[in-house]
Amino acid sequence: MANNQMMTFRVNRRMLAAGAVLTGTGALLALVGTAIAGTALATAGRGWVQQLETPPTEMATRAMRQAKAVSKAASQAGVDAWRAQAS
Repeated sequence: MANNQMMTFRVNRRMLAAGAVLTGTGALLALVGTAIAGTALATAGRGWVQQLETPPTEMATRAMRQAKAVSKAASQAGVDAWRAQAS
């Protein structure tokens, strides 16, 4: 280089500040919108659960009892088959 001038990196501070403010505002609006949508979904979910004839906890308890019974029957069938094969 024949010229010893240093090149400088110049940022338009007004544009940078405006971009930062708009980005922050957009993020805040997105957060508020997400909170409102979440509240609406939670309220709808609560109403739906309250309208069910059988509470979800009772349904889960019943399903667990059935799964245990099936598991026990399958285990017993396996044991019986193993004993029949061994004799």
